[in-house]
Amino acid sequence: MAHPTQLGFQDAASPIMEELLHFHDHALMAVLLISMLVLYIISVLMTTKLSSTNTIDAQEIEMVWTIMPAIILIVIALPSLRILYLMDEVSNPDMTVKTIGHQWYWSYEYSDFTDLNFDSYMIPTKDLEPGHFRLLEVDNRMISPIGTATRILITAEDVLHSWAVPALGVKSDAIPGRLNQTSFLVAHPGIYYGQCSEICGANHSFMPIVIEALPVSKFLNWINAAQNA
Repeated sequence: MAHPTQLGFQDAASPIMEELLHFHDHALMAVLLISMLVLYIISVLMTTKLSSTNTIDAQEIEMVWTIMPAIILIVIALPSLRILYLMDEVSNPDMTVKTIGHQWYWSYEYSDFTDLNFDSYMIPTKDLEPGHFRLLEVDNRMISPIGTATRILITAEDVLHSWAVPALGVKSDAIPGRLNQTSFLVAHPGIYYGQCSEICGANHSFMPIVIEALPVSKFLNWINAAQNA
C-alpha cells in the first residue's frame, strides 16, 4: 500500500495496473521531452539578440510545429486506446462478485456460489488489532483467488459511490439503478486496500475496500468454511 513519503504509484498487483504504469512512464517521458524543448527555446530567446524583426514567412518551422505535435499525439494515443480496450474487455470470467455500495459500507455477493454474501464495515479505531491500518481495515474482507479472472458487478443502493483499488488498477462508479462491470486478475497473494473515491456523504472517507488474494486451494477452503458457518 502507499506510504506518506511515496512519490510514485503503488506496486502493480495485476496485469492491467502494470500496463497503466508503463503507459504513465511513456506519457511522462513525452511530457519531459516537450518541457525540455520549450525551456531551451525560452532560454535561447531570452539570451540571444534578435538580428531581424521583419521575418514574415517561415514555412519550414511552421511545418515542423504542425507535424510534430500530431506525431506526439499519435504516439501517446495508440497505447492509451489499447489499455482502454483491455480495461473494458470482460470475456469469460472465472468468477463473478457483485458489490453494492451503501451509506456507508460495502456488500459482496459471490454469484457463483450458493448463499454466500456479507457486509463489509470499517473497523473502528478502538477495535483495531496490532498491524491493522486505521480507516482502512474492515471486519469482512473480500477474498479473491490469485490467477483468476474476476468480474466485479458494481451498483449502489442509495447514493453514488465508487469502488476503487489502486494496486489492481480498478475504479468504477456505483450508481443506483445501474449495474457497472469491471474485472481484474490478481497476480500476487497479498492484501490490497482501496476506498470509495466518490464524495457520497458525511462518511464518504470511511468506506474502505480490502481484497485479500489467496491461492486457489485456500480460497476454496474459505468458501467451504463460509458456506458451512
